[in-house]
Amino acid sequence: MAGLWACSGNSKSETKTPDGQASETKQEVPEETKSDKKTIVFFGNSLTAGLGLDKSEAFPALIQDRIDSLGLNYTVVNAGLSGETSSNGASRIDWVLSQKVDVFVLELGANDMLRGLDVKSTEESLDQILQSVNEKYPEAKMLICEMLAPPNMGPEYVREFQGIYKRLAEKYNAGFIPFFLAGVAENPDELTLDGKHPTAEGQKIVRDNVWEVLKDYL
Repeated sequence: MAGLWACSGNSKSETKTPDGQASETKQEVPEETKSDKKTIVFFGNSLTAGLGLDKSEAFPALIQDRIDSLGLNYTVVNAGLSGETSSNGASRIDWVLSQKVDVFVLELGANDMLRGLDVKSTEESLDQILQSVNEKYPEAKMLICEMLAPPNMGPEYVREFQGIYKRLAEKYNAGFIPFFLAGVAENPDELTLDGKHPTAEGQKIVRDNVWEVLKDYL
């Protein structure tokens, strides 16, 4: 059941999926955006990258579609990388921040949980990412996607892991997106055959979960 809460991007690199198997992913290189447009960066793992789907079916692209339909002046960058842990994210955040960032949405931690990594270390890495964004773009708005650990991880781990996201949201005055896989993780029909990643229809649910909070920051 743990896989329902977690996830396993484009320069080519070989990463390890949560089950330990090597997979070749392609990290999306941020594109230059027009100077008159603001930039929303979604920084995460395969849940953001849309593993197994066409890029246009991943929730960041669906959010871009909604933004365009509303005539809002924002460009979305999908900076999701399959297999990413929080420490991996902290290592590549400076590269992502080489472009302008007006809104930063953080979605990481699920792979840490799947691997049973120390919760304190996960929180420190996520904190480092947010601090880097805050230091380089102090005016940028930040949002944090909450992830949950399943009961089989044990009550203490579940409690400590879940607490990460609210603490960081309060520390950085960031928007808090409650369990952003709600309506997907508990519904096998909305998951791909690996039981870990949203289907194209599931991505639409994720889009709505994220949009519910994001819309107030645009």
